[in-house]
Amino acid sequence: MYFNDFSMISFATLMLGAYLLQAIAYYKFFVKSEQPGWIGFIPLYNYYIHLQIVGRPKWWMLLLFVPVANFFVALTIHLDLLKSFQRYRYVDQVLGVLFAPFYMVYVAFGPTTYLGKATDLPKVQKGPFKEWFEAIVFAVFAATIIRWAFMEAYVIPTPSMERSLLVGDFLFVSKLEYGPRTPKTPLQLPLTHAKVWGTDLPSYFSGIQLPQFRLPSLGRVERNDVVVFNYPPEFENPKDLRTHYIKRCVGVSGDVIEVKYGQVHINQAVADNPEFMQMRYFVETDQNIKDRIFRENNIWEYYPSFGSDNRKGYIINTTESSANQLANLSFIKSVDLQLDYEDKIESRIFPNAEYYPWNGDHYGPLLIPYKGMTIDINDSTLAMYGSTISNYEEQGIVEIIEDQLLIAGQPVMKYTFAKNYYFMMGDNRHNSLDSRYFGFVSEDFIVGEASFIWLSLDDKADLFDKIRWGRLFNTIN
Repeated sequence: MYFNDFSMISFATLMLGAYLLQAIAYYKFFVKSEQPGWIGFIPLYNYYIHLQIVGRPKWWMLLLFVPVANFFVALTIHLDLLKSFQRYRYVDQVLGVLFAPFYMVYVAFGPTTYLGKATDLPKVQKGPFKEWFEAIVFAVFAATIIRWAFMEAYVIPTPSMERSLLVGDFLFVSKLEYGPRTPKTPLQLPLTHAKVWGTDLPSYFSGIQLPQFRLPSLGRVERNDVVVFNYPPEFENPKDLRTHYIKRCVGVSGDVIEVKYGQVHINQAVADNPEFMQMRYFVETDQNIKDRIFRENNIWEYYPSFGSDNRKGYIINTTESSANQLANLSFIKSVDLQLDYEDKIESRIFPNAEYYPWNGDHYGPLLIPYKGMTIDINDSTLAMYGSTISNYEEQGIVEIIEDQLLIAGQPVMKYTFAKNYYFMMGDNRHNSLDSRYFGFVSEDFIVGEASFIWLSLDDKADLFDKIRWGRLFNTIN
Protein backbone atom coordinates (compact mmCIF):
# COMPACT_ATOMS: atom_id res chain seq x y z
CA MET A 1 0.00 0.00 0.00
CA TYR A 2 1.90 3.04 -1.25
CA PHE A 3 1.58 6.60 -2.50
CA ASN A 4 -1.85 6.77 -4.10
CA ASP A 5 -3.47 3.75 -2.47
CA PHE A 6 -5.15 6.23 -0.08
CA SER A 7 -7.76 8.19 -1.99
CA MET A 8 -8.70 11.69 -0.88
CA ILE A 9 -12.01 10.34 0.41
CA SER A 10 -10.36 7.63 2.52
CA PHE A 11 -7.72 10.08 3.78
CA ALA A 12 -10.39 12.64 4.70
CA THR A 13 -12.39 9.91 6.44
CA LEU A 14 -9.33 8.87 8.45
CA MET A 15 -8.62 12.45 9.53
CA LEU A 16 -12.26 13.11 10.36
CA GLY A 17 -12.45 9.95 12.45
CA ALA A 18 -9.35 10.91 14.44
CA TYR A 19 -10.69 14.43 14.97
CA LEU A 20 -14.07 13.17 16.18
CA LEU A 21 -12.44 10.83 18.69
CA GLN A 22 -10.35 13.71 19.98
CA ALA A 23 -13.39 15.99 20.14
CA ILE A 24 -15.42 13.39 22.04
CA ALA A 25 -12.59 13.01 24.56
CA TYR A 26 -12.34 16.80 24.87
CA TYR A 27 -16.09 17.04 25.49
CA LYS A 28 -15.85 14.82 28.58
CA PHE A 29 -12.56 16.33 29.79
CA PHE A 30 -14.02 19.83 29.56
CA VAL A 31 -17.22 18.87 31.41
CA LYS A 32 -15.16 17.33 34.22
CA SER A 33 -13.06 20.50 34.45
CA GLU A 34 -16.20 22.70 34.56
CA GLN A 35 -15.81 24.02 31.02
CA PRO A 36 -18.56 23.94 28.37
CA GLY A 37 -18.36 20.52 26.75
CA TRP A 38 -19.36 21.77 23.29
CA ILE A 39 -16.06 23.64 23.00
CA GLY A 40 -14.39 20.27 22.50
CA PHE A 41 -15.80 20.17 18.96
CA ILE A 42 -14.55 23.65 17.93
CA PRO A 43 -11.17 23.53 16.12
CA LEU A 44 -8.38 25.64 17.68
CA TYR A 45 -10.67 26.93 20.43
CA ASN A 46 -10.54 23.46 21.99
CA TYR A 47 -6.73 23.69 22.05
CA TYR A 48 -7.01 27.09 23.73
CA ILE A 49 -9.14 25.62 26.52
CA HIS A 50 -6.82 22.60 26.65
CA LEU A 51 -3.90 24.94 27.41
CA GLN A 52 -5.98 26.70 30.03
CA ILE A 53 -6.95 23.60 31.99
CA VAL A 54 -3.41 22.15 32.01
CA GLY A 55 -1.83 25.51 32.93
CA ARG A 56 0.33 26.18 29.90
CA PRO A 57 0.75 29.72 28.45
CA LYS A 58 -1.83 30.69 25.83
CA TRP A 59 0.89 31.83 23.43
CA TRP A 60 1.82 28.17 23.02
CA MET A 61 -1.01 28.15 20.49
CA LEU A 62 1.39 29.86 18.07
CA LEU A 63 3.97 27.09 18.51
CA LEU A 64 1.47 24.57 17.19
CA PHE A 65 2.03 26.10 13.74
CA VAL A 66 5.85 25.88 13.89
CA PRO A 67 7.28 22.72 12.24
CA VAL A 68 9.15 20.34 14.60
CA ALA A 69 8.37 22.58 17.61
CA ASN A 70 4.68 21.76 17.19
CA PHE A 71 5.40 18.07 17.74
CA PHE A 72 7.01 18.68 21.13
CA VAL A 73 4.38 21.20 22.20
CA ALA A 74 1.51 18.89 21.23
CA LEU A 75 3.18 15.97 23.01
CA THR A 76 3.78 18.03 26.16
CA ILE A 77 0.22 19.33 26.53
CA HIS A 78 -1.11 15.88 25.64
CA LEU A 79 0.78 14.37 28.58
CA ASP A 80 -0.25 17.34 30.76
CA LEU A 81 -3.89 16.49 30.12
CA LEU A 82 -3.34 12.94 31.33
CA LYS A 83 -1.66 14.23 34.50
CA SER A 84 -4.53 16.63 35.18
CA PHE A 85 -6.90 13.65 35.13
CA GLN A 86 -5.01 11.30 37.46
CA ARG A 87 -3.03 9.51 34.76
CA TYR A 88 0.52 10.44 35.71
CA ARG A 89 2.14 7.00 35.79
CA TYR A 90 4.78 6.26 33.18
CA VAL A 91 2.70 3.44 31.66
CA ASP A 92 -0.25 5.84 31.24
CA GLN A 93 1.96 8.27 29.33
CA VAL A 94 3.22 5.52 27.02
CA LEU A 95 -0.30 4.24 26.35
CA GLY A 96 -1.53 7.79 25.84
CA VAL A 97 1.03 8.39 23.11
CA LEU A 98 0.94 5.02 21.38
CA PHE A 99 -2.85 4.66 21.30
CA ALA A 100 -4.06 8.26 21.16
CA PRO A 101 -6.83 9.30 20.65
CA PHE A 102 -8.42 5.96 21.67
CA TYR A 103 -6.74 5.97 25.07
CA MET A 104 -7.80 9.57 25.63
CA VAL A 105 -11.46 8.61 25.12
CA TYR A 106 -10.95 5.74 27.57
CA VAL A 107 -9.47 8.07 30.20
CA ALA A 108 -12.06 10.82 29.63
CA PHE A 109 -15.04 8.50 30.15
CA GLY A 110 -13.35 6.45 32.87
CA PRO A 111 -13.46 6.97 36.65
CA THR A 112 -11.19 10.00 36.58
CA THR A 113 -11.58 13.46 38.08
CA TYR A 114 -9.94 16.78 37.34
CA LEU A 115 -7.09 17.37 39.80
CA GLY A 116 -6.21 20.85 38.56
CA LYS A 117 -3.61 22.36 36.29
CA ALA A 118 -0.82 19.90 35.56
CA THR A 119 1.74 22.65 36.05
CA ASP A 120 0.45 23.29 39.61
CA LEU A 121 0.26 19.68 40.74
CA PRO A 122 2.96 18.46 43.13
CA LYS A 123 5.55 16.40 41.36
CA VAL A 124 5.59 12.70 42.09
CA GLN A 125 8.67 11.95 44.14
CA LYS A 126 11.09 9.83 42.17
CA GLY A 127 14.59 8.66 42.83
CA PRO A 128 17.36 10.11 40.64
CA PHE A 129 17.79 6.83 38.79
CA LYS A 130 14.10 6.56 37.89
CA GLU A 131 13.91 10.23 36.91
CA TRP A 132 16.93 9.97 34.60
CA PHE A 133 15.72 6.66 33.19
CA GLU A 134 12.28 8.05 32.30
CA ALA A 135 13.82 11.20 30.80
CA ILE A 136 16.14 9.16 28.59
CA VAL A 137 13.37 6.78 27.52
CA PHE A 138 11.11 9.70 26.70
CA ALA A 139 13.84 11.44 24.67
CA VAL A 140 14.61 8.26 22.74
CA PHE A 141 10.92 7.65 22.13
CA ALA A 142 10.32 11.21 20.88
CA ALA A 143 13.40 11.13 18.66
CA THR A 144 12.36 7.75 17.23
CA ILE A 145 8.88 9.02 16.38
CA ILE A 146 10.26 12.15 14.68
CA ARG A 147 12.85 10.09 12.80
CA TRP A 148 10.25 7.61 11.61
CA ALA A 149 7.31 9.85 10.78
CA PHE A 150 8.55 13.36 10.11
CA MET A 151 12.18 14.05 9.39
CA GLU A 152 15.57 12.36 9.62
CA ALA A 153 19.13 13.64 9.39
CA TYR A 154 21.62 12.25 6.87
CA VAL A 155 25.16 13.06 5.81
CA ILE A 156 26.56 12.89 2.26
CA PRO A 157 29.50 10.42 2.31
CA THR A 158 30.36 10.19 -1.42
CA PRO A 159 30.68 12.62 -4.36
CA SER A 160 27.99 11.02 -6.53
CA MET A 161 25.70 14.08 -6.21
CA GLU A 162 28.36 16.81 -6.52
CA ARG A 163 28.12 19.71 -7.01
CA SER A 164 24.44 19.77 -6.09
CA LEU A 165 25.39 18.12 -2.80
CA LEU A 166 28.92 17.98 -1.42
CA VAL A 167 30.66 15.38 0.70
CA GLY A 168 30.12 16.58 4.26
CA ASP A 169 26.67 18.08 3.70
CA PHE A 170 24.26 17.23 6.52
CA LEU A 171 20.66 17.03 5.32
CA PHE A 172 17.19 16.82 6.71
CA VAL A 173 15.07 14.38 4.74
CA SER A 174 11.28 14.72 4.83
CA LYS A 175 9.32 11.52 5.46
CA LEU A 176 6.00 13.33 5.06
CA GLU A 177 6.50 14.15 1.38
CA TYR A 178 6.19 10.54 0.21
CA GLY A 179 4.57 9.18 3.38
CA PRO A 180 6.38 7.40 6.25
CA ARG A 181 6.67 3.63 5.99
CA THR A 182 5.53 1.37 8.80
CA PRO A 183 8.45 -0.64 10.24
CA LYS A 184 9.15 -3.95 8.54
CA THR A 185 11.81 -4.98 11.07
CA PRO A 186 10.30 -3.97 14.43
CA LEU A 187 12.92 -5.44 16.77
CA GLN A 188 15.80 -3.02 16.47
CA LEU A 189 17.93 -0.91 18.81
CA PRO A 190 16.49 2.63 18.87
CA LEU A 191 18.26 5.32 16.85
CA THR A 192 20.39 2.81 14.93
CA HIS A 193 20.21 1.65 11.34
CA ALA A 194 21.63 -1.74 10.38
CA LYS A 195 24.66 -1.85 12.70
CA VAL A 196 25.37 -1.14 16.36
CA TRP A 197 27.31 2.12 16.56
CA GLY A 198 31.02 1.63 15.86
CA THR A 199 30.76 -2.12 15.26
CA ASP A 200 29.79 -4.61 12.56
CA LEU A 201 27.18 -6.19 14.82
CA PRO A 202 23.61 -6.14 13.48
CA SER A 203 21.34 -3.81 15.46
CA TYR A 204 18.19 -5.78 14.66
CA PHE A 205 16.55 -9.18 14.95
CA SER A 206 15.36 -10.31 11.52
CA GLY A 207 13.31 -13.25 12.78
CA ILE A 208 10.17 -11.10 12.86
CA GLN A 209 9.24 -9.30 9.62
CA LEU A 210 5.97 -7.38 9.36
CA PRO A 211 3.94 -6.42 6.27
CA GLN A 212 4.96 -2.91 5.28
CA PHE A 213 2.58 -0.09 4.49
CA ARG A 214 3.02 3.55 3.62
CA LEU A 215 0.98 6.20 5.38
CA PRO A 216 -0.75 8.98 3.41
CA SER A 217 1.72 11.34 1.76
CA LEU A 218 1.87 15.01 0.80
CA GLY A 219 2.91 14.08 -2.74
CA ARG A 220 4.60 11.48 -4.86
CA VAL A 221 8.05 10.97 -6.34
CA GLU A 222 8.41 13.20 -9.38
CA ARG A 223 11.12 13.72 -11.95
CA ASN A 224 14.08 15.74 -10.65
CA ASP A 225 13.26 15.10 -6.98
CA VAL A 226 16.34 14.40 -4.86
CA VAL A 227 15.38 11.14 -3.17
CA VAL A 228 16.78 9.04 -0.33
CA PHE A 229 16.15 5.31 -0.72
CA ASN A 230 17.40 1.96 0.53
CA TYR A 231 20.09 0.50 -1.75
CA PRO A 232 18.17 -2.26 -3.57
CA PRO A 233 20.81 -5.00 -4.12
CA GLU A 234 22.06 -5.07 -0.51
CA PHE A 235 20.37 -8.38 0.17
CA GLU A 236 22.17 -9.18 3.43
CA ASN A 237 19.95 -6.71 5.34
CA PRO A 238 16.14 -6.41 5.53
CA LYS A 239 14.62 -4.01 3.00
CA ASP A 240 14.03 -1.16 5.44
CA LEU A 241 17.55 -1.40 6.91
CA ARG A 242 19.65 -1.43 3.76
CA THR A 243 22.17 1.35 3.22
CA HIS A 244 20.70 4.75 2.41
CA TYR A 245 21.51 6.17 -1.03
CA ILE A 246 20.67 9.63 -2.31
CA LYS A 247 20.18 10.30 -6.02
CA ARG A 248 18.01 12.32 -8.35
CA CYS A 249 14.91 10.70 -9.82
CA VAL A 250 15.27 11.10 -13.59
CA GLY A 251 12.48 8.74 -14.62
CA VAL A 252 9.18 7.65 -13.04
CA SER A 253 7.00 4.61 -13.64
CA GLY A 254 6.01 4.29 -17.29
CA ASP A 255 8.76 6.58 -18.61
CA VAL A 256 11.11 5.44 -21.36
CA ILE A 257 14.62 6.51 -20.44
CA GLU A 258 17.53 6.82 -22.83
CA VAL A 259 20.99 8.38 -22.56
CA LYS A 260 22.56 9.69 -25.77
CA TYR A 261 26.09 11.10 -25.63
CA GLY A 262 25.69 11.68 -21.90
CA GLN A 263 22.37 13.52 -22.21
CA VAL A 264 19.30 11.97 -20.59
CA HIS A 265 16.17 11.70 -22.76
CA ILE A 266 12.74 10.90 -21.29
CA ASN A 267 10.01 9.68 -23.62
CA GLN A 268 12.15 10.77 -26.61
CA ALA A 269 12.47 14.35 -25.29
CA VAL A 270 15.62 15.94 -23.88
CA ALA A 271 15.38 15.91 -20.08
CA ASP A 272 16.16 18.91 -17.90
CA ASN A 273 19.67 18.77 -16.52
CA PRO A 274 20.37 19.63 -12.86
CA GLU A 275 21.85 23.10 -12.42
CA PHE A 276 25.12 21.71 -11.02
CA MET A 277 25.38 18.50 -13.05
CA GLN A 278 28.99 17.34 -13.37
CA MET A 279 30.65 15.45 -16.22
CA ARG A 280 34.16 14.15 -16.83
CA TYR A 281 36.64 16.40 -18.69
CA PHE A 282 40.27 16.13 -19.79
CA VAL A 283 42.33 19.26 -19.08
CA GLU A 284 45.36 19.49 -21.34
CA THR A 285 48.30 21.38 -19.81
CA ASP A 286 52.05 20.94 -19.49
CA GLN A 287 52.09 22.53 -16.05
CA ASN A 288 51.25 21.23 -12.59
CA ILE A 289 48.02 22.82 -11.41
CA LYS A 290 47.90 23.79 -7.74
CA ASP A 291 45.04 22.52 -5.59
CA ARG A 292 44.07 26.13 -4.96
CA ILE A 293 43.26 26.65 -8.66
CA PHE A 294 40.88 23.71 -8.68
CA ARG A 295 39.19 24.76 -5.46
CA GLU A 296 38.75 28.34 -6.66
CA ASN A 297 36.90 26.91 -9.66
CA ASN A 298 34.73 24.63 -7.50
CA ILE A 299 36.46 21.47 -8.74
CA TRP A 300 36.83 18.78 -6.09
CA GLU A 301 37.67 15.68 -8.15
CA TYR A 302 40.88 15.81 -10.16
CA TYR A 303 43.97 13.71 -10.77
CA PRO A 304 46.92 13.81 -13.20
CA SER A 305 46.46 11.72 -16.34
CA PHE A 306 47.36 11.41 -20.00
CA GLY A 307 44.89 11.99 -22.79
CA SER A 308 44.89 10.79 -26.38
CA ASP A 309 48.18 11.16 -28.28
CA ASN A 310 49.97 11.04 -24.92
CA ARG A 311 48.84 14.56 -24.02
CA LYS A 312 49.67 15.53 -20.46
CA GLY A 313 47.01 16.93 -18.18
CA TYR A 314 44.29 16.14 -15.65
CA ILE A 315 41.01 14.27 -15.50
CA ILE A 316 38.39 16.30 -13.65
CA ASN A 317 34.71 16.00 -12.79
CA THR A 318 32.97 19.35 -12.85
CA THR A 319 30.14 21.42 -14.25
CA GLU A 320 30.17 22.84 -17.77
CA SER A 321 30.53 26.39 -16.46
CA SER A 322 33.53 25.50 -14.28
CA ALA A 323 35.13 23.66 -17.20
CA ASN A 324 34.72 26.78 -19.33
CA GLN A 325 36.26 28.97 -16.62
CA LEU A 326 39.24 26.66 -16.41
CA ALA A 327 39.66 26.71 -20.18
CA ASN A 328 40.11 30.50 -20.06
CA LEU A 329 43.27 30.25 -17.93
CA SER A 330 46.46 31.07 -19.85
CA PHE A 331 48.30 27.86 -18.99
CA ILE A 332 45.41 25.57 -20.07
CA LYS A 333 45.64 24.35 -23.68
CA SER A 334 42.19 22.74 -23.89
CA VAL A 335 39.35 21.28 -21.84
CA ASP A 336 37.47 18.43 -23.54
CA LEU A 337 34.36 16.53 -22.44
CA GLN A 338 35.14 12.83 -22.06
CA LEU A 339 32.37 10.45 -23.16
CA ASP A 340 32.46 6.71 -23.70
CA TYR A 341 32.23 5.50 -27.27
CA GLU A 342 28.88 4.16 -28.41
CA ASP A 343 30.28 0.68 -29.00
CA LYS A 344 31.92 0.42 -25.56
CA ILE A 345 30.20 -2.20 -23.41
CA GLU A 346 30.24 -1.95 -19.64
CA SER A 347 30.00 -5.46 -18.21
CA ARG A 348 28.31 -4.23 -15.02
CA ILE A 349 25.59 -2.30 -16.87
CA PHE A 350 21.93 -2.93 -15.98
CA PRO A 351 19.99 -4.89 -17.03
CA ASN A 352 22.20 -7.33 -18.95
CA ALA A 353 25.28 -6.42 -20.99
CA GLU A 354 25.01 -9.57 -23.10
CA TYR A 355 21.58 -8.61 -24.42
CA TYR A 356 21.84 -4.84 -24.02
CA PRO A 357 25.41 -3.66 -24.85
CA TRP A 358 25.16 -0.21 -23.28
CA ASN A 359 27.34 2.07 -21.18
CA GLY A 360 26.76 5.05 -18.88
CA ASP A 361 26.86 7.61 -21.73
CA HIS A 362 24.89 5.56 -24.28
CA TYR A 363 22.06 3.80 -22.52
CA GLY A 364 18.60 2.49 -23.39
CA PRO A 365 15.90 2.93 -24.43
CA LEU A 366 14.46 1.26 -21.36
CA LEU A 367 10.82 1.28 -20.19
CA ILE A 368 10.53 1.78 -16.43
CA PRO A 369 7.95 -0.73 -15.14
CA TYR A 370 4.75 0.41 -13.48
CA LYS A 371 2.07 -1.27 -11.41
CA GLY A 372 -0.26 -3.12 -13.77
CA MET A 373 2.21 -3.29 -16.69
CA THR A 374 2.07 -6.71 -18.37
CA ILE A 375 4.92 -8.24 -20.37
CA ASP A 376 5.26 -11.41 -22.42
CA ILE A 377 7.84 -13.77 -20.98
CA ASN A 378 10.73 -14.55 -23.33
CA ASP A 379 14.51 -14.42 -23.26
CA SER A 380 14.56 -10.71 -24.17
CA THR A 381 12.05 -9.55 -21.52
CA LEU A 382 13.62 -11.76 -18.87
CA ALA A 383 17.02 -10.25 -19.66
CA MET A 384 15.48 -6.80 -19.14
CA TYR A 385 13.11 -7.38 -16.22
CA GLY A 386 13.89 -10.83 -14.81
CA SER A 387 16.10 -9.64 -11.95
CA THR A 388 13.52 -7.00 -10.98
CA ILE A 389 10.76 -9.61 -10.81
CA SER A 390 12.81 -12.10 -8.82
CA ASN A 391 14.43 -9.60 -6.42
CA TYR A 392 11.77 -6.96 -5.71
CA GLU A 393 8.28 -8.10 -6.69
CA GLU A 394 7.94 -10.36 -3.61
CA GLN A 395 6.23 -13.19 -5.44
CA GLY A 396 7.61 -16.00 -3.29
CA ILE A 397 9.88 -18.54 -4.96
CA VAL A 398 10.82 -17.16 -8.38
CA GLU A 399 13.05 -19.08 -10.79
CA ILE A 400 14.42 -18.03 -14.16
CA ILE A 401 15.53 -20.94 -16.31
CA GLU A 402 16.73 -19.84 -19.75
CA ASP A 403 13.65 -18.23 -21.33
CA GLN A 404 11.18 -19.43 -18.69
CA LEU A 405 9.83 -17.71 -15.60
CA LEU A 406 8.58 -19.99 -12.84
CA ILE A 407 6.66 -18.69 -9.82
CA ALA A 408 6.08 -21.27 -7.08
CA GLY A 409 7.20 -23.90 -9.58
CA GLN A 410 4.58 -22.93 -12.16
CA PRO A 411 5.61 -21.52 -15.58
CA VAL A 412 4.34 -18.02 -16.31
CA MET A 413 3.71 -16.89 -19.89
CA LYS A 414 2.81 -13.28 -19.04
CA TYR A 415 3.71 -11.25 -16.00
CA THR A 416 1.95 -8.20 -14.51
CA PHE A 417 4.02 -5.95 -12.24
CA ALA A 418 2.74 -5.43 -8.71
CA LYS A 419 4.76 -2.28 -7.94
CA ASN A 420 5.87 1.05 -9.38
CA TYR A 421 9.54 1.68 -10.08
CA TYR A 422 11.86 4.66 -10.50
CA PHE A 423 15.16 5.37 -12.25
CA MET A 424 17.74 7.23 -10.16
CA MET A 425 20.95 8.93 -11.30
CA GLY A 426 23.62 10.95 -9.52
CA ASP A 427 24.23 14.54 -10.61
CA ASN A 428 27.93 13.66 -10.85
CA ARG A 429 27.17 11.58 -13.91
CA HIS A 430 30.61 9.99 -14.40
CA ASN A 431 31.14 9.11 -10.74
CA SER A 432 27.83 7.67 -9.59
CA LEU A 433 26.69 4.15 -8.78
CA ASP A 434 23.05 4.50 -9.82
CA SER A 435 20.19 2.85 -11.71
CA ARG A 436 22.35 2.47 -14.80
CA TYR A 437 24.24 -0.16 -12.80
CA PHE A 438 22.01 -1.50 -9.99
CA GLY A 439 18.64 -1.17 -11.71
CA PHE A 440 15.22 0.20 -10.83
CA VAL A 441 14.25 1.45 -7.37
CA SER A 442 10.96 -0.01 -6.18
CA GLU A 443 8.44 2.30 -4.54
CA ASP A 444 8.72 0.44 -1.22
CA PHE A 445 12.45 1.28 -1.03
CA ILE A 446 11.78 5.03 -1.09
CA VAL A 447 12.64 6.68 2.27
CA GLY A 448 12.00 10.40 1.72
CA GLU A 449 12.83 13.61 -0.11
CA ALA A 450 15.94 15.64 0.70
CA SER A 451 14.73 19.01 2.02
CA PHE A 452 17.55 21.29 3.12
CA ILE A 453 21.17 21.38 4.33
CA TRP A 454 21.49 22.18 8.04
CA LEU A 455 25.28 21.83 8.26
CA SER A 456 28.18 21.43 5.82
CA LEU A 457 31.72 20.45 6.79
CA ASP A 458 34.77 20.42 4.53
CA ASP A 459 37.10 17.64 5.70
CA LYS A 460 39.94 19.05 3.56
CA ALA A 461 39.84 22.51 5.12
CA ASP A 462 41.66 23.68 8.24
CA LEU A 463 39.89 24.05 11.56
CA PHE A 464 38.71 27.65 11.09
CA ASP A 465 37.38 27.06 7.56
CA LYS A 466 35.77 23.71 8.32
CA ILE A 467 32.17 24.95 8.13
CA ARG A 468 30.86 25.92 4.68
CA TRP A 469 28.74 28.79 5.98
CA GLY A 470 27.28 29.61 2.56
CA ARG A 471 25.59 26.19 2.34
CA LEU A 472 23.80 26.28 5.69
CA PHE A 473 20.00 26.05 5.40
CA ASN A 474 20.12 25.91 1.60
CA THR A 475 17.13 24.12 0.14
CA ILE A 476 17.84 21.17 -2.15
CA ASN A 477 16.69 21.41 -5.76
